[in-house]
Amino acid sequence: MLRRNGVPVEVVHKVHEGSPNIVDLIRGGQIDVVVNTPQGSGPRADGYEIRTAAVATDIPCVTTLSGLAAMVQGIEARQTGELSVRSLQGYHGEAGSP
Repeated sequence: MLRRNGVPVEVVHKVHEGSPNIVDLIRGGQIDVVVNTPQGSGPRADGYEIRTAAVATDIPCVTTLSGLAAMVQGIEARQTGELSVRSLQGYHGEAGSP
């Protein structure tokens, strides 16, 4: 899906598939963003190592598709100059009181 939409991606080995794997690449500074949506018990164990490596090296790590959608929207807003910051109270005020 990412390739179809023009995003350059490279599939890499899972942790249990041997080296070099995703954790090696994260620690080596070769990864910009981690998108990890694990299913099943094996991938969840890998997910812990992936998330730990991402946090330790200050790399963004997204674990849900809704989180990925939000990240993409934020990147798009930044690129178009439409990024703004408001307080939670500011958003609540726009919605109106019940």
